[in-house]
Amino acid sequence: MANIKSAKKRVLIAEMRRQRNMAEKSRMKTQLKKFTEAVSSGDKSSAQGQLAASVRILDKVASKGIIHKNTAARRKANLYKVFNQMSVAE
Repeated sequence: MANIKSAKKRVLIAEMRRQRNMAEKSRMKTQLKKFTEAVSSGDKSSAQGQLAASVRILDKVASKGIIHKNTAARRKANLYKVFNQMSVAE
């Protein structure tokens, strides 16, 4: 543990940020799973709603710097790809 007061504060702040980032990542992963379940069930309207929610969360997480913006873009592209393939299949 650090001896300097400012270093102790930085340790505490880093821990708070780590926990906040973990919570946001968990929320993101849960939403992506909901989208996957909606696609696998074959319900297009539900999948479309989950797609919009997933894209929104990915944008938020990327804007906060929790994931890289290119990672968010790649995941969004894959979501749209899966959704469009579902639309073609019907």
